[in-house]
Amino acid sequence: MNYSSERKVNLVLFILAGTGILFFLLPVLSLLFRMPWGSVGEVFGNPEIWDAFRISLIVSLSAVVLSLVFGFPIAWIITRYPSRWTRIVRVIVLVPMVLPPIVGGVALLSVFGANSPIGHMLISVGIQLPFSTLGAVLAVTFVSGPFMIIMLESGMHSLDDRLEHAAEVLGASRWMIIRTIILPGLRPALIGGAALTWARALGEFGATIAFAGNRPGHTQTLPLAIYQALQSDMDRALLISAELILITVCLMIFVRSRGIGHQ
Repeated sequence: MNYSSERKVNLVLFILAGTGILFFLLPVLSLLFRMPWGSVGEVFGNPEIWDAFRISLIVSLSAVVLSLVFGFPIAWIITRYPSRWTRIVRVIVLVPMVLPPIVGGVALLSVFGANSPIGHMLISVGIQLPFSTLGAVLAVTFVSGPFMIIMLESGMHSLDDRLEHAAEVLGASRWMIIRTIILPGLRPALIGGAALTWARALGEFGATIAFAGNRPGHTQTLPLAIYQALQSDMDRALLISAELILITVCLMIFVRSRGIGHQ
């Protein structure tokens, strides 16, 4: 490729890149410029906003813990026992990433709703998942958990198997190998997976409203509070949106500062 052609290709790439950057940047800048800064104290003094923030933290952090509890063994099976069956398992657990979130909520409702066998059995022992805080946790875990699985799977693929084999030869138990070799080696994947899962869980809307509803103080998270505010109070919607953006940016800075996703 001669110098003139190279310059033309570079120019096209820079123009496309600049257009893409503006596409992602302008909505955020517009939101910040339209912020009703004079109403910050009034809006953030509203107890309903703090309730939504509290529910968001409870639901999203619980989702991170559940995603790790289930995600680690799933990623372990996928990476350590590759076969046609584990490939099917991988597809199954990653499907929620590509499903519209509201479809995930409807799917959960079909399994755990009052008219389903499982839902009826749970209600008979005093457990009602739909339209409850626990239901919100399950809905958020359903859509955010795959991010943890993908990060752990990637981390496990990068581990040196020879260290594990050496530990086995020396008589170390499976639990000792996991605790002393695998988990320390997975530290970047664990941190990155937790951050991505938390960010996804914090912003979840569709599955939550379909399965857990929008009950202030019980299932209303920050995204649901934004949705409700859009109906009557644009200033409140803008301020809560800015709060979510701030949390997300802090998460990105944290992940970047730990060197995750970057060699």
